[in-house]
Amino acid sequence: MSARLKLTLSYAGIVVVSGLLLLAAVALYLLRYVPDVQIPVLTDLRVPNRSDLIRAFVPVAATVMVVLLALGLGGGWLLAGRMLAPLERIGDAARLAAQGSLSHRVSLPGRRDEFRDLADVFDAMLEQLEAHVAEQQRFAANASHELRTPLAISQTLLEVARDDPDRDVDALISRLREVNTRAIDLTEALLLLSRADRRTFTREIVDLSLLAEEAVEALVPLADRRGVAVEVGGAPAPVLGSAALLPQLVTNLVLNAIVHNLSFGGSVAVRTHTMPHAVALVVENTGEVLPAHRVATLVEPFQRGAERTRSDDHAGAGLGLAIVDRITQAHGGTLVLTPRREGA
Repeated sequence: MSARLKLTLSYAGIVVVSGLLLLAAVALYLLRYVPDVQIPVLTDLRVPNRSDLIRAFVPVAATVMVVLLALGLGGGWLLAGRMLAPLERIGDAARLAAQGSLSHRVSLPGRRDEFRDLADVFDAMLEQLEAHVAEQQRFAANASHELRTPLAISQTLLEVARDDPDRDVDALISRLREVNTRAIDLTEALLLLSRADRRTFTREIVDLSLLAEEAVEALVPLADRRGVAVEVGGAPAPVLGSAALLPQLVTNLVLNAIVHNLSFGGSVAVRTHTMPHAVALVVENTGEVLPAHRVATLVEPFQRGAERTRSDDHAGAGLGLAIVDRITQAHGGTLVLTPRREGA
């Protein structure tokens, strides 16, 4: 049975039971005081006894019960339909979403009640799903483009080498290695981004200050080659998170701060702070001046802050801050990007 039919039968059952109880009360508390014998009177009028009242009362009671049953079924059907109308609208929206249409909204009118709250939550879920699907489609398109580039380069190099009898094998192998390394790095970044989105990781106590020191120590050679001074410090900042993802987060931030910096004479400052209900990792650097609207797009996959000259030690795939943002969200944190007046 449908929910509407169940509610209709429930309403009708309540009405019928209430009628039966009322008739039973009449029978018990009124007819009991009427004797079931012929009452002698002084006039020619005949006084009805209990049997007479029962014979007269039963047909009327049966008629009343039939009317109550009809009213219960009809009224219950209409009332149940009115009560379940919001669920039908939500069901229609769910069916459209199952067919791939995520732009439809329930937009339930009226005062706020349980059904209105459910419809609002459903609309919010559809909005998030629509945004997530759009982001995934855009990300898939960008990822396909980025991965196709090194493959196309490799194919071109092999075709040129095949047609060139005087080819330099060592140079070809070196170039193919560089292209292959870039493709591997990009694939690993994509896998890391997907892992952060799924949030399938074991949580343990991790100190961000120690991770910052380790990241700076590992990236000092790169900073020295680029003429960038790196400074690290701050209070211990223990957090509950992934021992595999959080080091990647810190490393990406420090690496991004070193690479996107002045060509020579730049600086990077890495600090950790402990607050009453949270911890903060702050990374500052010097570099080109970026407008605020441009900074807001840096967390998008394959977005780069500016066209910079990149050395061979870091080609960049445009996923660094996107990975940082996803890992931060997976740990219940927030990534805040603020352009400095001096630059970067």
